[in-house]
Amino acid sequence: MSKTTKPSRPSPLQLDLANRLIQQITTGELPAGTHLTEEGLASQFDVSRTPVKAALRLVAEQELLDYHVNSGYFVSSNARPERAAEMVVDGISGDTLYLRLIDDRTRNLLPDTMTETDFLERYEVPRSLLRGTLVRMAADGLIEKRRGQGWNFPTTIGSPELMSESYQFRIMVECGGLLESSFQIDAIQLQNSRLAHEKLLQQTPGDYSASAFFGLNAAFHEMLARFSNNRFVLQAVQQQNQLRRLGEHIAFHRDPRQIDSCKEHLQIIQALENDNREWASALMRHHLGVARDIK
Repeated sequence: MSKTTKPSRPSPLQLDLANRLIQQITTGELPAGTHLTEEGLASQFDVSRTPVKAALRLVAEQELLDYHVNSGYFVSSNARPERAAEMVVDGISGDTLYLRLIDDRTRNLLPDTMTETDFLERYEVPRSLLRGTLVRMAADGLIEKRRGQGWNFPTTIGSPELMSESYQFRIMVECGGLLESSFQIDAIQLQNSRLAHEKLLQQTPGDYSASAFFGLNAAFHEMLARFSNNRFVLQAVQQQNQLRRLGEHIAFHRDPRQIDSCKEHLQIIQALENDNREWASALMRHHLGVARDIK
């Protein structure tokens, strides 16, 4: 007699990809009817098609995607963003733990200094996953390894000086990226981003959330960096998105400017749709400059 084979547990990468897709559906970046292909997503997330295929199945199990024979997956017309926000695939991955640590630190739930034991008592995760996540946070400047045991959260994160330097760096990188000779837009991604921003503007202020707004904001800037077709521009923007998560989360509650930010993003999108990259770069410089001065 043959033994029944238990279905394998999704890998951390598969969970990460599934949760990213769920977030994009939540924010409206992937509206109903959007066709998702393994090849397109593999290119977008810079991974092979194998984990993408598994991630699509996981999201489909949440009834957020419809599968059509010979056509593939489409965002379900019955998918409600407010419901999708709660449909996070079971399990915890490095990305999930990374964001949870940042959010808990932002809410002052974590002290300045912690040991691995402290972390493991609070977060029930494998030690290897914790260590890998802490090393990644250290590389992004969000935590520091002590000479002895333990880790320190830098007190400079979120300081006006650091935020100002970050915005100055982003102005140099992001405005320059828009003018790269290799820059090429993906019309479908640009249109989906426009629709997601317009959808957010239709919400009432009480419906806004820091995580949803930051997700849409970060995705917009990463999208434009990806259009530059310069991997170093993309890496720099991705790192800045991670670094500014603490400061942006706090700033969201102190001085929310979601509406103005979304309108400025839409102006940049319009300039790109008109094939006027110089104007888009100028708008980006103004957009980042205003945000720098406010924060």
